[in-house]
Amino acid sequence: MKFSDLDSTDLRLLDALQTDASQSNQSLAERFSISPPTCLRRVRRLREGGWIESEVAILSADRVGPLLTAVVEVSLDRQDASALDAFEQRVAPDDAVQQCYRVSPGPDFVLVVTVRDMPAYQALAQRLFTNDANVRNVKAFFSIKRAKFAPRVPLPT
Repeated sequence: MKFSDLDSTDLRLLDALQTDASQSNQSLAERFSISPPTCLRRVRRLREGGWIESEVAILSADRVGPLLTAVVEVSLDRQDASALDAFEQRVAPDDAVQQCYRVSPGPDFVLVVTVRDMPAYQALAQRLFTNDANVRNVKAFFSIKRAKFAPRVPLPT
């Protein structure tokens, strides 16, 4: 299903679900003035079409306890496609890596990582950066406060 196949109701459903995926089918149907079976079919079609990648619960970081979040810039010695792919394939599956971006210009990658404490960050750095002979430079910025976290994707209105 292509973007052009989505109508305004599909876009409104996607927007509502990315704000709160726990909404019941009944509530969504009422909100958008469609029947519950139609709403269910539309949401199922959006899931099957790959528009809804996953539905997760976002935990309160304050309730979980102290965490250390870092934005990490990584520059590689070699930037050929296979070297970039190899680094990405090695870091992306790591549970501490929440986000991984190839960027340009500047460093080759920017990662957002969250760990319990500094010893856990040091273990992560050893595991992902120090043991990789192709990593030239790592620059970490440690968060002192999270002012906003919103995993929303902007949709046309």
